[in-house]
Amino acid sequence: MDIPHSNHYLALSGGVGGAKLVLGLSGVLAPDQMTVVANTGDDFEHLGLNICPDIDTVLYTLADWNNKELGWGQAEESWNFLAALKRLGGEDWFSLGDRDMATHILRTQLLGAGASLSEVIEQLSEKMNIAHRIVPMTDERVRTQVHCRDQRTLSFQHYFVRDRCQPEVTGFEFSGIDKALPSAGFSAALASPLSAVIICPSNPFVSVAPILEIPGVVAQLQAARVPVVVISNIVGGEAIKGPAAKMMSELGMPQTALGVAQHYVEQYGGLVKGFVLDTADSALEKEVNALGLATIVTKSVMLTLHDKTELAKQTLAFVSTLEA
Repeated sequence: MDIPHSNHYLALSGGVGGAKLVLGLSGVLAPDQMTVVANTGDDFEHLGLNICPDIDTVLYTLADWNNKELGWGQAEESWNFLAALKRLGGEDWFSLGDRDMATHILRTQLLGAGASLSEVIEQLSEKMNIAHRIVPMTDERVRTQVHCRDQRTLSFQHYFVRDRCQPEVTGFEFSGIDKALPSAGFSAALASPLSAVIICPSNPFVSVAPILEIPGVVAQLQAARVPVVVISNIVGGEAIKGPAAKMMSELGMPQTALGVAQHYVEQYGGLVKGFVLDTADSALEKEVNALGLATIVTKSVMLTLHDKTELAKQTLAFVSTLEA
């Protein structure tokens, strides 16, 4: 695929689904042609460690360190630390592998010494031989809170991992976001001449929303006057990964790709111009078009590296046909 060298793309990513497309894009785009902005709303402090699940998933995926069966964590992982912790009566609900622990310990040490999260990611990327730039959405502390039907408010990881997404949700809140600023790398990308913004197939409520709801980000994207496209994270009425479909049902939304498209149109006005549907949802194309969105229908379920690269190529070809 022939892409002008001067083109630069901004990819907004959550965890597993987003990282898959980012890997595909990295096989098509040169390192200076893409900036990946990772969600940090899922970050939390656990056992005295700073843990960044979405960032680490993107890092491990681009480094080819990732556990391809689980979709998260590192390959060839062992669990001796967690087993020993459980034996001593410690909290073992969040799976921390022995290899993964090294990342969390180093990050915690660097942050404690005064480094920013952006600087930590840059150092980790260098050690993992990752050429493409990964930046956090912000260097400030933003934490996703899940409001539940039973009147509880849970931190995201308690909802997602400890409670296995069982509580019924009523809404979400991003603690600290009102004071957050885009990270330096995110700001630089927003201020640079962009060719397009690609919202990877990630949960719109807890992976994408924290990025877009940083004050000023949507306005800057609109001012950039470049195509913004979304790859649906719902295929055939099911989430590719995670609780998005369950969340949509509990929020009274259609549990479909059309429901995802409607959410972006209603939540962010005219920001999004294009929408990528899976072939399983081709019957929804006209209804998505009726929302004012251009569409393509293609295979979007990424099982192999070839799938990831082909979806990246299809998406890049699609955005090249759009006007902001």
